[in-house]
Amino acid sequence: MSRRHAITTGCLLVITALTSAPVPAVAQVRTANAPAVPVAWKPPAGMIEALQRDLHLTKEQAQTRLLNETRLATVEADLRGRLGARFAGAWFVGTVAQRLVVATTSEADIPQIVATGARAEIVSRSLSDLAAIKEQVDNTPAARKETGAVRYIDVRSNKVVVLSKDVVVASNALEASGADPVAVKVEPSNETPQLLDDLVGGNAYYIGTTERCSIGFPVTRGTQNGFVSAGHCGKRGDTTSGSNWTAQGVFQGSSFPDSDYAWVSVNANWTPKPAVNNGSGGTVPVAGARPAIEGASVCRSGSTTGWHCGTIQQRDTSVTYPQGTVYQLARTSVCAEPGDSGGSFISVDQAQGVTSGGSGNCTAGGVTYFQPLDEILSAYGLTLMTVGATTTPPGTTPPSTIPPGASPCNGYPKTVAGKLNDGQSVYQPNNRYYQTAAPGQQSACLDSDDNVDFDLFLQKWNGTSWVTVATSDSPGPDEQVGYTGTRGYYRYRVTSASGSGSYTLKYKTP
Repeated sequence: MSRRHAITTGCLLVITALTSAPVPAVAQVRTANAPAVPVAWKPPAGMIEALQRDLHLTKEQAQTRLLNETRLATVEADLRGRLGARFAGAWFVGTVAQRLVVATTSEADIPQIVATGARAEIVSRSLSDLAAIKEQVDNTPAARKETGAVRYIDVRSNKVVVLSKDVVVASNALEASGADPVAVKVEPSNETPQLLDDLVGGNAYYIGTTERCSIGFPVTRGTQNGFVSAGHCGKRGDTTSGSNWTAQGVFQGSSFPDSDYAWVSVNANWTPKPAVNNGSGGTVPVAGARPAIEGASVCRSGSTTGWHCGTIQQRDTSVTYPQGTVYQLARTSVCAEPGDSGGSFISVDQAQGVTSGGSGNCTAGGVTYFQPLDEILSAYGLTLMTVGATTTPPGTTPPSTIPPGASPCNGYPKTVAGKLNDGQSVYQPNNRYYQTAAPGQQSACLDSDDNVDFDLFLQKWNGTSWVTVATSDSPGPDEQVGYTGTRGYYRYRVTSASGSGSYTLKYKTP
């Protein structure tokens, strides 16, 4: 049986249903280390109204919820970094997200969690443990075929959840797969996700003469403008037209299945704006791309159904569509319909991802999945358009400012070393790979003998093969790479372009 304890600061916590019953207009506990949101802060236009409608909140509740989510996000980010490999997930509870819960595998972490005002929960499995278990389930063909279309990590129960129309059949298939029966649970569900790519609406674009999808977020790649969307909307080389049927752009990259993302370059007639249509004649500004915590409110803009909101239920969700399986999606309670594919998911003013598919509709309600944005930016080296400073394109390395003769590799916590002969390559660490439990910045530094030309490559496992996501191949002996990516499996490839000698590789991970 899983060992779980909840530790709070002595007050009684009541989790209420999402009804219109009045609640306090301020959070029940103000965290010690989280900066308060300025009183003058105003939510993006249209978001309060959509939260009232879709989460059945009063205006005061919706305002309070957004304030709490914004304030507590900094607490979660700090604790995630401090707990490291012991971190087991975090989530909001309460109608207005008045409490942050942070899970860990070590009781020694309780004091530092409680000191922030968050609630500590002790569990058996870390987030990286759960990711490995889910990967085992995903990679078992019999289990994937017979256990249902949806599989996700549920940090609240500290288990991997499989949704299935037939619990008995699914349980038997999982048992045959060798998955840990204590760590995996099957829940009954009639959910049947479908892709959402065939009607017309607000922020629409057309592929060919009949297919329609929705713009996700405007981006740049160097001097080239464009936008991101869903991969199933089009393949590389497909041309697009805007909502006015004038020539717009070309798909420069597309991935589906496994992932569900694409980016489209646009011609000079289209100007990217850091904004999302709010469905009521206005826009919501895009200020960044910080991933929201599970339980946070999130809103979706699409060309069929416009603007709808809900909450992020789970991350690291695998969805098997009739066309194939997509991994590492986020599962939400937001509704969507065909034609909304590729559209924006945003939490307050932070871009989250693009619409992939879902079940249900916006009349009866439904479940919708989005492809997280950070992976799209990383895959293509894109920069998100924001109202402030734009993000640095992932996979790029800043110019070196290392003085001649000085060591280039200070400040990296992990170290491996070795020797290479002329033309030889090796994978590090130790001819294997490492796993990151959270998205974030990775960087590495290669310090080689002065008379050689060694190069450095960072590779990521995409489910079927290793893909190079960052490169440093200058003509000299020393290299540095930086990359912002999603959680997953990574490795470094060190190659001798010329010469034989020794090297030291230092790196750090999220």
